[in-house]
Amino acid sequence: MESIFHEKQEGSLCAQHCLNNLLQGEYFSPVELSSIAHQLDEEERMRMAEGGVTSEDYRTFLQQPSGNMDDSGFFSIQVISNALKVWGLELILFNSPEYQRLRIDPINERSFICNYKEHWFTVRKLGKQWFNLNSLLTGPELISDTYLALFLAQLQQEGYSIFVVKGDLPDCEADQLLQMIRVQQMHRPKLIGEELAQLKEQRVQKTDLERVLEANDGSGMLDEDEEDLQRALALSRQEIDLEDEEADLRRAIQLSMQGTSRNICQDIPQTSGTHLTSEELRKRREAYFEKEQQKRQQQQQQQQDPPGHPCEKPNTSSGALDSDLGDAMSEEDMLQAAVTMSLETVRSNFKTEGKK
Repeated sequence: MESIFHEKQEGSLCAQHCLNNLLQGEYFSPVELSSIAHQLDEEERMRMAEGGVTSEDYRTFLQQPSGNMDDSGFFSIQVISNALKVWGLELILFNSPEYQRLRIDPINERSFICNYKEHWFTVRKLGKQWFNLNSLLTGPELISDTYLALFLAQLQQEGYSIFVVKGDLPDCEADQLLQMIRVQQMHRPKLIGEELAQLKEQRVQKTDLERVLEANDGSGMLDEDEEDLQRALALSRQEIDLEDEEADLRRAIQLSMQGTSRNICQDIPQTSGTHLTSEELRKRREAYFEKEQQKRQQQQQQQQDPPGHPCEKPNTSSGALDSDLGDAMSEEDMLQAAVTMSLETVRSNFKTEGKK
């Protein structure tokens, strides 16, 4: 594909690009095509003058702009045809009755020139393959033999005029190379406008990225901030879970104390005719636990006395079992046991009230 000569669009010089892509080289310049256009204008003026230089048609012709070229770089089919005559080439209208009667398969031709409004481009066979050499494309477009007829028919439906180039084209390097090898095209070339739009979008995205990086000192602070935020959220969830567990434990203790309070109130004789407040019940409960703790400490101290002291008779009462159990239990285990006992008491009281 690199050996194929392909001029890209500059201004409105599509006629020049069309001819050079057809001949595969820089054969024509705008100056040379303008010279051909001026020569055609002069020939037309001379024909009009034959009817009289004072005639209305002649004066109207002189006032009209050239029909063979304009300031934008456009050149007419007459200019292109005359330029090709220099190389012994001739243009025949593809859809003319004369050509259609020949019933020639398009793949048996060598090249076509296509025109729509003021745009010209070439479709040419190089080696054994066809290529669309439109100057509006970023590069040559490969056309398969089976697709060529469909491609030309599609151009005709879109309003294009198609001309068959008859004659021997000058030799070129691409034609010689592609006679020996066949090329494959993985991606269709884009229109120049599409490529420019894509490049512009990439520049805008790059500018936005540079602006963001600059705002964050270009060190990927966005990722670091996001990671810090995730870590903070995880820690906060852990703290909330811990607070929930502590709150559940406090509620359990409170319920157990309330249940024990109701039990104590039932056990205490109501001789005075007054009820204990919740604060008094709490204090009595704390005093009870302190007294039990002191007993356990005394029993533990007795067990640690030297062997010379007289041994006490093993006590098999429930108090001794409680002291042994208390020695083996930590404060947390004792608290959990107290909560469990209180909850069992509450359940027992509820059952008793239910029976009543």
